[in-house]
Amino acid sequence: MTYEIALILILLVTITLLLAAELLPIDVTALIGLVILVVTGTLEPQQAFSSFSNDIIIILASIFIISGALARSGITDVFASFILGIIKHKNRLAPFLMALVASVSAFFSNTSSTAILLPVTLQIAKKAKLRASQLLMPLAFGSILGGTCTLIGTSTNLASSGLIARLGLEPFSLFEFIVPGLILTVIGILYMSFIAPRLIPQRETENLTQDYLVRDYLAELQIAAKSHAVGKTIGSLHLERLGATPLTLFRDHKKRIAHGNIKLRTGDKIIIKCPKETLLELLDSDQYLLATEIDVTDQEISGDDIGISEFIVMPNSAFVGQTLRQLNLKSRFQVSVLALYRRQQAYPVQIQNTALRAGDVLLLQGEKEKMAGLASTYPNLWGTPASTDMRLSIKKGIYILGTMLAAVLLTALEILPASIAFLSAVILLVLMRCTTMEDAYNSIEWRLLVLIACMSSLGLAMQSTGTASYLAEIVVSTTHGWGLHATLVVLAVLTIILTQPMSNAAAALVVLPVAISAADLLAVDPRPFAIMVTLSASLSFITPLEPASLLVYSSGKYRFMDFVKVGLPLTMIVILVLLVTVPLLWPFSPALSS
Repeated sequence: MTYEIALILILLVTITLLLAAELLPIDVTALIGLVILVVTGTLEPQQAFSSFSNDIIIILASIFIISGALARSGITDVFASFILGIIKHKNRLAPFLMALVASVSAFFSNTSSTAILLPVTLQIAKKAKLRASQLLMPLAFGSILGGTCTLIGTSTNLASSGLIARLGLEPFSLFEFIVPGLILTVIGILYMSFIAPRLIPQRETENLTQDYLVRDYLAELQIAAKSHAVGKTIGSLHLERLGATPLTLFRDHKKRIAHGNIKLRTGDKIIIKCPKETLLELLDSDQYLLATEIDVTDQEISGDDIGISEFIVMPNSAFVGQTLRQLNLKSRFQVSVLALYRRQQAYPVQIQNTALRAGDVLLLQGEKEKMAGLASTYPNLWGTPASTDMRLSIKKGIYILGTMLAAVLLTALEILPASIAFLSAVILLVLMRCTTMEDAYNSIEWRLLVLIACMSSLGLAMQSTGTASYLAEIVVSTTHGWGLHATLVVLAVLTIILTQPMSNAAAALVVLPVAISAADLLAVDPRPFAIMVTLSASLSFITPLEPASLLVYSSGKYRFMDFVKVGLPLTMIVILVLLVTVPLLWPFSPALSS
């Protein structure tokens, strides 16, 4: 083992651990790795930064923009009504949704496709009186399966195509994966229709204050006759300074939002949310009669004009990366944040300084009109009131779909390069006012683009330093005597394992150089090895760490083991199918001598 190989292996392990631990943002971790490659002389600056100028980056950015514009259009509401109109049997909703999202995901990213149809699915579940968990996991898995069908279906396919081109292979064509992709999609739909329903949990939300652990932090303040609070406004009590949030005011048997400008009267009751220590402090005050043992439910803090609603933080939302303190929803929209739900855990208190992530669910309380206004202001924050007048228009949604289809056709017919075709589609959408430049820039997942560019440079470094050949020798020696299919299995399993701590695209970019070097050692065409790694990277269902799965994780109230129980058998089936189809479609022909 040379010094350079040891350096690359140490760097690879360090990056993997940092990505798994989430100690730093993924783009920062990737950039640190890139800097180390240049500082140590492993790559020249021109080599390191050449990945950022790859046309794959342009294609990805364009697809993000088109996806974002489509998500803001009214086409999703049409989908919901259409689906409910033609699908009469509840058991057919999941397979139909999977087929629909797979079709969308073939031309948009998995995350974008799931984000586009997530509101539709939640509306369908509510109207069909199904539990959201019954439809959301099939939705996410359907988007992952559909993304394997085309080059632009997932960022992993695009990133892999860019890297193999730089390593001397012919880049993937637009529909190169269509046959195995369709086979896998059909098998996945059958599995999720007949086997998975017995494994998917059916969790129902009966009481939001209870599900989000909010009830333990709700109490009632009753204004006593001799209280100093009589005649004062709720805002002048400065309850927020103590960590208490006024929610609902009861007066004359009527409920209203406890606005700060309301003057208090004797006998008024205020439902507040606060930590335990604040309750103890209020108990010592002689201004109120405090009832802490009351059974506060959803009904006490909601009514005809007052609502409680779950809002999902969608990808590319302005909320991502912001804290609730920075967003200041209480003063801007008169909406109170009751709790945050993230990855199987509810956080009812001490969340003001928590940075929000895509897939987080916020439990909000306020006047229904105000919450609808919040949803209109932030289209990528989706909730029940957000389904009205928050979108562009159905007509513009059709324009967006037509523009996307035109870009696909121009690419498939080789009239224009993919990067020019999709960039032209973006320009056309801006000119047609289907999106603005501000929305376009906000739609791009910049961190993913930086990650792909940096990891692509790491892949080049693995190849140039001999690290890929070193690891390939280990793989080939391990599978010696078992045949080429065994090598494919080891590469697929290695890729799937790496998709757990790092992104799918990053895992593919790490294993691809190893796969190509293994093919060179075995003196066979490296293309089936590259195909196997690329598709395996996109098809891991074992944990909810894939972006599409993360997006439905909180909304479906899933637990980590739910994905293991449902996804592990599907992942094993996928590997078996790939093991048969890949060598048939891309035979192990002898490598051509250079």
